[in-house]
Amino acid sequence: MLGIGTLAKKAFGTPNDRKVKATRPIVEKINALEPEFKKLSDEELIAKTTAFKERYANGESLDSLLPEAFANCREGARRALGLRAFDVQLLGGVFLHQGNIAEMKTGEGKTLVATFPAYLNALAGRGVHVVTVNDYLAKRDADWMGKVFTQLGMRTGVIYPYQPDDEKREAYAADVTYATNNELGFDYLRDNMKSSVEEMAQRDHFYAIVDEVDSILIDEARTPLIISGPSDDKSELYVEIDKIIPEVTEEHYTLDEKQRTATYTEEGNEFIERRLHEVGLLPEHQSLYDPESTTIVHHVTQALRAHVLFTKDKDYIVRDGEVMLIDEFTGRMMQGRRLSDGLHQAIEAKEHVEIQPENVTLASVTFQNYFRLYDKLSGMTGTALTEADEFDEIYKLGVVEVPTNRPIARQDEHDQVYRTEREKYDGIIDAIKEAHAKGQPILVGTTSIEKSEALSDLLKSAGVPHNVLNARHHEQEAKIVADAGKFGAVTIATNMAGRGTDIKLGGNVEIQVMEALDANPDANPDELRKQIEAKHVEEEKRVLEAGGLFVLGTERHESRRIDNQLRGRSGRQGDPGRSAFFLSLEDDLMRIFGSERLDSVLSRLGMKDGEAIVHPWVNKSLEKAQAKVEGRNFDIRKQLLKFDDVMNDQRKVIFSQRREIMESEDLADIVVDMRRQVIDDLVDVYLPPKSYADQWDVEGLHEAALDRLGLDIPVAEWADEEGVDHDVMRERIYEASDALMAEKTEAFGTETMRNIEKQLLLQTIDAKWREHLLTLEHLRSVIGFRGYAQRDPLNEYKTEAFQLFESMLNSLRLDVTQQLSRIRPLTEEEQAEMLRQMAEQQGALEASMHAEAPPDPLAAPLADRREGFDETDPSTWGNPGRNDPCPCGSGKKFKHCHGRLV
Repeated sequence: MLGIGTLAKKAFGTPNDRKVKATRPIVEKINALEPEFKKLSDEELIAKTTAFKERYANGESLDSLLPEAFANCREGARRALGLRAFDVQLLGGVFLHQGNIAEMKTGEGKTLVATFPAYLNALAGRGVHVVTVNDYLAKRDADWMGKVFTQLGMRTGVIYPYQPDDEKREAYAADVTYATNNELGFDYLRDNMKSSVEEMAQRDHFYAIVDEVDSILIDEARTPLIISGPSDDKSELYVEIDKIIPEVTEEHYTLDEKQRTATYTEEGNEFIERRLHEVGLLPEHQSLYDPESTTIVHHVTQALRAHVLFTKDKDYIVRDGEVMLIDEFTGRMMQGRRLSDGLHQAIEAKEHVEIQPENVTLASVTFQNYFRLYDKLSGMTGTALTEADEFDEIYKLGVVEVPTNRPIARQDEHDQVYRTEREKYDGIIDAIKEAHAKGQPILVGTTSIEKSEALSDLLKSAGVPHNVLNARHHEQEAKIVADAGKFGAVTIATNMAGRGTDIKLGGNVEIQVMEALDANPDANPDELRKQIEAKHVEEEKRVLEAGGLFVLGTERHESRRIDNQLRGRSGRQGDPGRSAFFLSLEDDLMRIFGSERLDSVLSRLGMKDGEAIVHPWVNKSLEKAQAKVEGRNFDIRKQLLKFDDVMNDQRKVIFSQRREIMESEDLADIVVDMRRQVIDDLVDVYLPPKSYADQWDVEGLHEAALDRLGLDIPVAEWADEEGVDHDVMRERIYEASDALMAEKTEAFGTETMRNIEKQLLLQTIDAKWREHLLTLEHLRSVIGFRGYAQRDPLNEYKTEAFQLFESMLNSLRLDVTQQLSRIRPLTEEEQAEMLRQMAEQQGALEASMHAEAPPDPLAAPLADRREGFDETDPSTWGNPGRNDPCPCGSGKKFKHCHGRLV
């Protein structure tokens, strides 16, 4: 009897069916336009693109342009590649434009599908990013699909590692840019470390199409992208803390050698706090429990671990003034290996050797938060429905299953479950030999490289010739996958191997033609192609008769989606094929699922050695087990994201502030606001509101104004005047600081002063942000313990991270104000000395590079030297911009020559 849900689906169709049905009229419109676009010349196709851009600029929406733009793109692809997009490919393109994930089976032509929404959205002039899983695919797709965009009058760019900056900026400026997720994320971080807008590579985050979207947005989403660098030298801090630790007694801490942890007791915390106050490492008013103390708490904890958990000549040795770790299993020294998180530095302080700086995070972002920057996001994959909830919750992306161009003819067999791994492998070898004997190509999927190699050894023993995919070389991988559909081919692949390249029955004609041309460059390409195509027809016929591609899974993965990816390699474009999974009770997933009960059931059934159980209820149970594991992994990713969201909000504020500063010509207002905030804070501290003049700390205010504002003001005299209150004092300090900064501006020149303010602001923001990231890392590492006190670690983290961010902004204002108050123009002697040092450095650099020396800025006047230029008199230099040529005629930018700040 049918359930209510099943009856409703039969009557009204599934939500997916309704989406597909609603989109079909758009495809019919595109098809109706086809004859009209076929008549256009190549120049007229390009003219259409120009016309579409103008219509968009005049207010027409991309949705209304869609039918014509898709028709133009289809015709462009037909001429450039000889490929005419099927209706289902147009459907996929529409869903992508609408900001969905299009689930399209393997072999349905996803690479071509992406060109339609990419072309349409590129009409907006803001650039479209097409994201791939590896550099090989990014270059291949940009080269291949770039022909379509060129046919339509658009430029294509590709991003790859170690690309020159100028080339990278040009690639991002193209209409459509192909890149990997890693390069996009790293470029975003690098851009937000640049000091001018001109140096930034990415221009916008408008629209991204993510290929293999499940792999990028789910499988790789748990690993953040991090740019790290050496930290500031904190040697003194490690040394000072190390002096306190020998005074710590056993009552002050608890030790768990099994877990390798050491934590302070309440008594220990009180002792450490008192001693830190005494030595001046912790301000008097501050407690170890304050958010500002996170870093110092981290360091005293690591120092304790260094003393009580790490023993000299057992865990490490000291050789030539260096702490070297010892491998606990082999007893050998681990050259070049260092403990992270400041622990190695704490051991170096304990042993009184030179302390090496630790690496710190300069910038980081998770893929979830990077891809959520885009105004519109979409993706393609063969397997996304199983993760539809996660895509919706994290990225607000719907998943639409696009019908296949031809019905799927692949036979998916029930799983075969053996009692032991040995029996399973015997069954796998028998199945491979049986299929190989009739010439059926076989793709064997394994879950790890080790298991691939073990199976390869078994096949060698059985005398079955085969290929093992090596994921380290993508080009080679693509070739092996392309050959995996040949008659009698046996290919072993790990989880993700071969994605992005179709397994075509009888082999891949394109790759065979390229190989033949490489081997014989003088051959006629058209003749070669005819010969290869003729051979391919015969080969394909033999493979079809043998039953098409046989996909054999040697184990179930934690995620059913990855099993489906493997299964989907067979049966492309309506080809015949079959798939089967061979399992044993000793597989990881089966052990988690509870194989003991199953084992007893199988024993009672009286299963003989080498026999397998094949039953639909085993499949169902496994599916439930996989759903549980996937649910748990989703929860882990969700929790990680909640913590990262806290940092992400702060990251957005800092990055947008940096950009605003870089784009501003004049930052005087921002600098004045910062200075006034610092003055307000000083006045509130030393002259508390609603207090009497005799309660004021005028001496403290005088010293603070001198230290932080560079002002020597008669605070005591002002305080003695009649009618002078808190607000009057504030106004007078405002006036005095404004006058001082006006003098400095006059001395430097307005433009130079604005440049100094800009660079100082950017440098200080970057330094403070780096410190803040490190503090947040330390906070993350200890916040989990709050759970023991029945407090939610996430809420605690949010509260304390906000307080730390506020504290960082206060510190930023103070630092910028303090540094601006201290700068002064160089004296003539200092300028001459600086120029001499620069000339020496330049000479040394040129000598080391054996290069021909460029003109010396100290040499005789050059043709492009500013008239009347005097090395020692800045007033003769004019007002060059930071990036303008230096007026001395050296040919360098002003900021790298006479405009350097010292």
